Amino acid sequence: MSLLSRMAGIKILLVGLVVLTGLPSWAEPIDTGHSKNPVVLVIGDSISAGFGVPVQQGWVTLFQQQLQQRVPHVTVVNASISGDTTQGGVARLPALIQSHQPDLLIIELGGNDGLRGTSLSVIRSNLERMITMAEHEGIMVMLLGMQIPPNYGSRYTEGFANIYSELANQQETLLLPFLLEGIATQPELMQADGIHPATAAQPMMSTAVIDALDIWIQFVNNEL
Repeated sequence: MSLLSRMAGIKILLVGLVVLTGLPSWAEPIDTGHSKNPVVLVIGDSISAGFGVPVQQGWVTLFQQQLQQRVPHVTVVNASISGDTTQGGVARLPALIQSHQPDLLIIELGGNDGLRGTSLSVIRSNLERMITMAEHEGIMVMLLGMQIPPNYGSRYTEGFANIYSELANQQETLLLPFLLEGIATQPELMQADGIHPATAAQPMMSTAVIDALDIWIQFVNNEL
């Protein structure tokens, strides 16, 4: 039984008095053949690739260090590429899943789509396809939400930001609503381009992701 399907028991305990009408799709028993040592795959763009930041100080590297303190045998694979889009993620994900066989997929994509004014329906569809690919293989998914500048118009910017929470609710994934919460509005925490977080912001991002994964971390430790 996969790590993901065993996690269903934890979710049932957490809902307490909530009456469940049926298990979500990610809780269905799927034997993926994973080892007991969990693998986390991060697929993202320049934010996660560490654009303009020393490689050892990027949030994914710091996240790996923090996560290994709590889950000693975990492996974190950073498959992020600067400039990547949700369409690029859709194209790359099958091979990444086959190669790394992750237990958890963290998706940090969509920012470049938004900055290019890509149709919201296309962004949503691509993210949903990635989630479906992962869940089909019994892989838990976490979405890292992004936001874009208000000059794109309130309808588009609000619709863009809502994609992540809507998909998380629909697909029952883990969610960090906005990876740059408390960072994007602080010039001292951003690089000169106003888009990429500075070195000083990377620990904040890492900690935010760790905190959002607390339930998953507890479950993994109970299984190892």
